[in-house]
Amino acid sequence: MTGWGSGYVTDIEYMPGYYKQQSPAQLAVACLMGGVACDVPDRFDDLSYIELGCGLGYGAMVLAASNPGWRVTAVDFNPAHIAAARALANEAGLANITFLEADLATLAEDPAISAIPDADVVSLHGVWSWVPQSVRDGIVRVLRAKVRPGGLVHVSYNALPGWQGVIGMQRLVREAGLRMAGRSDRQAIAGMQVLEALNDAQARHLRNSPFVQGLIEQLKRSPVEYLAHEYMNESWSPCFHADVAAAMRGAKLDWVASAQLPENFNALTLTEEQRAVADRFDDPVMRELIKDTCLERGLRHDVFVRGARRIDATARDAVLRRVVLALTVPRADFRFELEMPAGKAELGREYYGAVADALAQAPRSVAELMALPGRTGAAENPAELIAMLVGTDQAAIVARPGASVAAAAQRFNAVTARRLVTVDKIGLAGAMASARLGAGLRCPLLDLYVLDRQLAAGDAALDPAELTLALGPMLDAQEQDKLRGAIAQSIEQRAPIWRSAGAI
Repeated sequence: MTGWGSGYVTDIEYMPGYYKQQSPAQLAVACLMGGVACDVPDRFDDLSYIELGCGLGYGAMVLAASNPGWRVTAVDFNPAHIAAARALANEAGLANITFLEADLATLAEDPAISAIPDADVVSLHGVWSWVPQSVRDGIVRVLRAKVRPGGLVHVSYNALPGWQGVIGMQRLVREAGLRMAGRSDRQAIAGMQVLEALNDAQARHLRNSPFVQGLIEQLKRSPVEYLAHEYMNESWSPCFHADVAAAMRGAKLDWVASAQLPENFNALTLTEEQRAVADRFDDPVMRELIKDTCLERGLRHDVFVRGARRIDATARDAVLRRVVLALTVPRADFRFELEMPAGKAELGREYYGAVADALAQAPRSVAELMALPGRTGAAENPAELIAMLVGTDQAAIVARPGASVAAAAQRFNAVTARRLVTVDKIGLAGAMASARLGAGLRCPLLDLYVLDRQLAAGDAALDPAELTLALGPMLDAQEQDKLRGAIAQSIEQRAPIWRSAGAI
């Protein structure tokens, strides 16, 4: 770590990432699901968007490339992150994004804040529970100064009580790493080795928590940059939702919903007995505490609004029926059996099969989908229909139906493919910028590579063997066969999804 980081990891850069929960289109739908009016869709072509704690700025750039009319401001206190982000944005020709190096603890008092437009949407992903109280207080002052009336704020954080069993694990990893290595990535590796050794030795506070056991298995597959930035920070403190909501009230922000859309429906998250207890309370914060106590919810994606205007279900549903959805999985991969927090859910095959068939042909409005025969249960409710499709990553919200492929999005996708894709990283997550979605289409980096080659080839068909040799010339024959098959699958099965989403 560096001396100016105040306990936050600064000696290695984070990794690029795109998270659909930061998309204003999805945040607007979440707000409506919470029974609150939202004018973001009416202003969608002229939004001011701020990301606080942007890291390498990849997510903010995806949104800027997808929405050339937006004014995007991305803030981070690490100069290495800002320098890298500016270089990528300049290479991609993104003129509508500004990167600002600033400390969130003091930004509200910094003259530089006057250059930031008032925000329609602000997002803080992976910031709140990783920084000290002085930074949290500064964030609230920034939000108080910069969020316009009616504006939305997204805050993600490690949540209690879900993470209570991880508190000891994080302390173990960090303390062991600090004593055994120098740079933060090496510290994280050293700390993980101690953690795994104690887990193998049947350490009680590790073995007795199914949540911790699942997390340990996940961490074995995680990039070291993630491990360092997640677990090696000095100010690492999971939060109760009630405390975050109380802090946000200092900026006149009210909690309205979760950006994880299925979490807004008690029937999908709680058993009948648990719902009976939650129904004893009118206070939404208390109901969320009950929900957090019942779920293994480690990460919350909260949506707040400045100036909540309640709307009834009829008005809400009228807006949600106009939402357009696009399929994001091959039709053959559409899942009818889903894992929900309250247990397994099964989609009716007759109706949802017709939904999948319709979306496989072209994006459709929710009203069109609800007109298909055979709908029952959740399908009678446009909010739940959207939650079941978008919340399970089988569909995406289409902000601009019929929009043509945008030059800014194409440039950004091509540049990021050349910058990010190497043969050892093709399985990592990336995103394609899309003006039609008004957001990114999450995809493996291999898809970005194939998209770039297709853009270069125009209407000509791609040869998987040729692309394999270009990407992995040093692979042995067996590995080249695997890569060739993956590229062929990308071309045959996923390219139609890119076209439907307007990425090509």
